[in-house]
Amino acid sequence: MRRTSWLLSIAAAAALSGPASADELKVPAPGGSADKPSSGMSMESVEAKYGAPTRRAPAVGGATTAQPPITRWEYPGFVVYFEHNKVVHTVVTPG
Repeated sequence: MRRTSWLLSIAAAAALSGPASADELKVPAPGGSADKPSSGMSMESVEAKYGAPTRRAPAVGGATTAQPPITRWEYPGFVVYFEHNKVVHTVVTPG
């Protein structure tokens, strides 16, 4: 009896464990995302390479060293965030 229940347990486990499968979602990369400012670039080098931004948002923060000034420049296709005068992040946008 003990052997039968053990064999039945193994047979049930083998029958219930099939190959694993999952859905895969592929998101296309936005066009032109490779040509964008990289972290560490200065404001001067960004403007020299990409031209003047379409909009310069005024700096926010900067009251203390724990909150450095963050500036945002908007270009067609991406937005650049600066901490002091260095790029900290670039976000690709539609358009």
